[in-house]
Amino acid sequence: MQTIKINVSKIDKDALYQGKNGKYLDLVLFENKDGVDQYSNDGFVVQDLPKSRRDAGERGPIIGNWKHMEKKGGSKATDPMSKAGLAQQSLNPADDDDECPF
Repeated sequence: MQTIKINVSKIDKDALYQGKNGKYLDLVLFENKDGVDQYSNDGFVVQDLPKSRRDAGERGPIIGNWKHMEKKGGSKATDPMSKAGLAQQSLNPADDDDECPF
């Protein structure tokens, strides 16, 4: 599990958009280049801008931080895909033992 803290005053309100069920805000999570920071954050949150603004060279504002939460027992939460046993499988057809043509 990850937690995210957002400074709502930094949100670019012009980049919010109307969807079928309300107003939406697109976010992108980035990991810190140097690992966990001094506040135990694993990364930062950037507001995603419309493609036209990104193509014009504009970058979304950094509006917050995120961190992995610890599970009971003191270990950091694991990737939910790994936890479910859904590890990445080889895409090489030669590794496939099954004779299915697709």
